[in-house]
Amino acid sequence: MALIKSVRGFKPQWGEDCYFSENATIIGDVTMGDQCTVWFNAVIRGDVNYIRIGNRVNIQDGSCLHTLYQKAAIEIGDDVTIGHNVTLHGCKIKNCALIGMGATVLDDAVIGEGAIVAAGALVLKNTQIGDGELWGGVPAKFIKKVDPEQAKELNQNIAQHYIMYKDWYGGGATIDN
Repeated sequence: MALIKSVRGFKPQWGEDCYFSENATIIGDVTMGDQCTVWFNAVIRGDVNYIRIGNRVNIQDGSCLHTLYQKAAIEIGDDVTIGHNVTLHGCKIKNCALIGMGATVLDDAVIGEGAIVAAGALVLKNTQIGDGELWGGVPAKFIKKVDPEQAKELNQNIAQHYIMYKDWYGGGATIDN
């Protein structure tokens, strides 16, 4: 079973039909919606500020979500994909965005609706990525606009795949809140 830990009087909360891998870690002031998945070795650490996660969000293997004490929380919308080994720190990710494998998004950055952060990108503090934009590089820079409907469809499909994948582990075993 995943490590689920209360800190400073805050206990993680989640909606229906969520799946947490056995070695996922979820700590403190964390609230998730329905049909979220948190995969192997992912850490969601709401010990120094809050983390709010929408519906159908998949947080893939090895990712780390953390916040900045009294300054920068994490807010993630619906149908968001957080790729393998991503680091999110005190940032906002809007609906249907995709954060590619190994990317880092720092304090007070905002990733727009349907935006894509390329694998390995470094999104610096206070960066504002617009809706439907593709950014990549170190530091991340604007590459091009993406078709908003294609981005939405892509991320909704990925979200649905991860909902399906969870059923492969333990016969659809989920964590009850």
